[in-house]
Amino acid sequence: MRPEEVSGRALAFLGDAAWSLLVREYLIEHGYARGSDLQRLAVTFVSARAQADAYDFLHAEGFFTEQEEAVFKRGRNDSAGTVPRNTPAPIYRKSTGFEAIIGDLKLRGEWSRIETIWSRVSARREEKNGTIGLREKRGKADPE
Repeated sequence: MRPEEVSGRALAFLGDAAWSLLVREYLIEHGYARGSDLQRLAVTFVSARAQADAYDFLHAEGFFTEQEEAVFKRGRNDSAGTVPRNTPAPIYRKSTGFEAIIGDLKLRGEWSRIETIWSRVSARREEKNGTIGLREKRGKADPE
């Protein structure tokens, strides 16, 4: 399957799954085990707002290639149908564009590039909030 033949929405669908896998692995590696903690923490990385912020951070640094920026625009501009009620449309579209980049890279077999993106985003998060924004206690998460 050639990524350029796949719709922006389909790339975003795949990218969301790949990004979610990275997040889940990261949380497990950091010792989180309780389902409620895992779900709550995962959302802080995979929400539309978190993904839009990740895009903004990397875009501001000129991190993305021209090809990745073109894929972002395909995903962002593809008809989404409905936007979740609690997410402003521009943030949702930006998040969809970010997911499309990840999906495109996945289809191209460029997992190392996805991991580089993840490393930059997770490192920034750790710099701002500590390990993942919560204190860790024996596999439990306590709000800061």
